Amino acid sequence: MPSIRENLDNWDNLGKWTKDGDEWSESWGSSATMWAGTILPRIGACLPASDLVEIACGHGRVTQFLLPLCERYRGFDLAPSCVATCKGRFADRAHASFAGTDGSSLPGIGTASVDFVFSWDSLVHAERDAMVGYVREIGRVLRPGGTAFLHHSTMADHADAAGKLTLANPHWRGVTVSAGSVRSDAEAAGLRVVVQELVTWGSPTLSDCFSLLHKPVAVAAPKGEPTLLRNTNFNSELAYLFEIDRHYRGALRR
Repeated sequence: MPSIRENLDNWDNLGKWTKDGDEWSESWGSSATMWAGTILPRIGACLPASDLVEIACGHGRVTQFLLPLCERYRGFDLAPSCVATCKGRFADRAHASFAGTDGSSLPGIGTASVDFVFSWDSLVHAERDAMVGYVREIGRVLRPGGTAFLHHSTMADHADAAGKLTLANPHWRGVTVSAGSVRSDAEAAGLRVVVQELVTWGSPTLSDCFSLLHKPVAVAAPKGEPTLLRNTNFNSELAYLFEIDRHYRGALRR
């Protein structure tokens, strides 16, 4: 169970960031291919955004692609070293700012002031206490009609009645979070879950989930049932994009 404190200790270590986060994009070949092939097709309908918030910006692995697609960007990270790195890396972007968080809140963001909230490859390490806090905050800061895309764990789907995992935990995922728990927390925060995509992530286990959340314009708007996708081919998607990156982008690197 990676606690908020354990996440802070782990990610505030510059020795973990050998390539500013690009090392975790190697399954795609590059961060650019990860962005264009996997992330953008899933969030393209939410962009461009007037006011965008990124949770867990890290060293700017995805931030670099989000910045041209918004008028105002605010990035948050639990690790002070990540905040400092992004402030230096994107110092010339006048519309961008970076700040620390306690691991479950979005300090300084006004109520109903944000169009799009995004988080990638980080909240998978969060337990439900952190997710409850962030989802509640997302419900607060989103404008009516705003959306959020969250990449989180769904390992609680693989636990027994006592909460003990029944299989190996790939990649240090949170064990108390599931697609269902995020859906329940989102509804409690006044959000509608539009899509949830369960994906494999370097193993055969459906360990991760992409949740697309929407804040209804009308408080009493009908919720409707979310689309639930079980993407057991996600590893193949990465393998295909890796080959595209290798033959095209790689040819230009040689």
